[in-house]
Amino acid sequence: MKNKPFVTRLTFVASSRPEAMEARDKLAKRYGDAGIDDAQVIVALGGDGFMLETVHGLMASGKPIYGMNKGSVGFLMNEFVDDDLLSRINAAEQAEIHPLRMQAVDVDGVMHEALAFNEVSLLRTTRQAAKLRISVDGKVRLPELICDGALISTPMGSTAYNLSAHGPIIPLDSKILALTPISAFRPRRWRGALLAQAARLRLEVLEAPKRPVSAVADNFEAPNVLEVYIAEDRDVAVCMLFDAGRSLGERVLAEQFSA
Repeated sequence: MKNKPFVTRLTFVASSRPEAMEARDKLAKRYGDAGIDDAQVIVALGGDGFMLETVHGLMASGKPIYGMNKGSVGFLMNEFVDDDLLSRINAAEQAEIHPLRMQAVDVDGVMHEALAFNEVSLLRTTRQAAKLRISVDGKVRLPELICDGALISTPMGSTAYNLSAHGPIIPLDSKILALTPISAFRPRRWRGALLAQAARLRLEVLEAPKRPVSAVADNFEAPNVLEVYIAEDRDVAVCMLFDAGRSLGERVLAEQFSA
């Protein structure tokens, strides 16, 4: 880690998968486990979902997180290798990630607040299509979007749900957010928008009693929402570590050329 003290103290966390827990015990025995308070780096063992869970659960510690894949896809994880772990971590490249902050008001007037490092998505919850009104920086840009939903993605999250919904992959340092419709019916040809990092969004749910919508920020869900406010929170940051030559920026770029 450039300009940082040499890392010697680690702590290990693992998903509930047996192979992840077995790897945690093996690595802790080999390298020692300093615990969250004394560790310099948190090593997360699992898949991408567990990495997001770790980021949310341990970001208050302020410790960098180095993931190793013991899950399925592992886009946010490094390759699992037992040997030379300290050397890999000390040579790792850093990615500072800022989340979106979601504030969602439900039909009862209750405010739900959560952070999203991948995306905030609004999703219909019945057979009825959702109707959404989209405003950016206080100006209505789309009076009515009839759809299964819509999502706002960070660059890191642009290769996840956003890509599955045919949204664009965003370079990590581009300072852009993606606004992507999910199965848009009207306007049929609207493919979404790229927005400035500082954009502030408001999504209103039209005909909410008839067409209920939930709002999801990573792994947090607010049901039956009326309106959702979304903006990047630059005051919150998490440091993720990636093996030298395999930075998060490189992974996002390479994804654009994958088959």
